[in-house]
Amino acid sequence: MKKSNPKLTAAILQAVNNQLKSGDPPETRQTLNRLIGEGLSNEDAKIYIGQAVAIEIFNILKHREPFNLERFRQNLSRLPQEPS
Repeated sequence: MKKSNPKLTAAILQAVNNQLKSGDPPETRQTLNRLIGEGLSNEDAKIYIGQAVAIEIFNILKHREPFNLERFRQNLSRLPQEPS
């Protein structure tokens, strides 16, 4: 099993925190609250949200696609299932 890159993990979690602070998109805060309500810790909920952020970063870098807000929202709505 590969270990995660701590700097990359920190950058993704910072992106999650920035979304929560700005309220944009609002689905990030809604997802955090939902996941916490389902019994996840605040930290674990942010890690799940970070997976959805990572999918978008991957598609931006690998496929040169713009940020896909609709896909991001769909992935948030499916958490804690793995995003696609």
